[in-house]
Amino acid sequence: MTTVRDLQAMAGDEQITMLTAYDAVTAGLVEAAGVDIILVGDSVGNAVLGHEDTLPVTVDEIASRVGAVARGTEDALVVADMPFLSFGVDGSKSVSNCGRMLKEEGANAVKLESGPHTVELTQRLTDLGIPVMAHLGLTPQSVNQTGYTQQATDREEATEILELARAHEDAGAFALVLEHVPANLAAQVTEALDIPTIGIGAGSDCDGQVLVFTDVVGLADSSPPFAEQFGDVRGEIETAVSDYVEAVESGEFPGQQHADTAENVDDLY
Repeated sequence: MTTVRDLQAMAGDEQITMLTAYDAVTAGLVEAAGVDIILVGDSVGNAVLGHEDTLPVTVDEIASRVGAVARGTEDALVVADMPFLSFGVDGSKSVSNCGRMLKEEGANAVKLESGPHTVELTQRLTDLGIPVMAHLGLTPQSVNQTGYTQQATDREEATEILELARAHEDAGAFALVLEHVPANLAAQVTEALDIPTIGIGAGSDCDGQVLVFTDVVGLADSSPPFAEQFGDVRGEIETAVSDYVEAVESGEFPGQQHADTAENVDDLY
């Protein structure tokens, strides 16, 4: 099984791949394709559950999805994305929520949308044996403050990102997600840290990349400009379902090959 140390050893030598998944079937397919890290993202809110953003996602919803993904995988590192207000409000509750993902649901680590308020928590969690992946730049749980625009485009904000990255590394974070920041900033952060950086909309100089599953396979209605659709699953589903409806309505399905008969139940009516 992939471990935190395995990932740290890959930094600067081999690109790390991370992708989201929210159920056992998808997780198994993602793992079979060779993905190193499966993130059970709070992106489940807008990618799967029909919300406009990630804010409504609950601890119970993430826990249920983490358990499904963990049961559907053997080798990939499973990371639970801690949802809005599940951490950073109360210290003991934060630890309890994060610990639940490992102890009860089978995750290998947690991810925190990070800031000055998560440095001490990162230290506390790692001291307790809960590996932490930090996340800086665009943090969707802060959408009401920052929107979805590129972050750290001026020198002051970029310096803050770099300082927070170093602080979280010092606090014990094993990796850092950099989302929607200038590529030249991401390159400098990557150079400054010993832990791996994983980019999303942060250029090619990070130690790895992460995207949302529905974007990668072409299932989403629309994707952010920094994502790429590598397939057309949405089109395939539309075709398959349309063909099913047509086959049922025309009487083509089910055919004789789809049903069995039993001689001793003839002539009942």
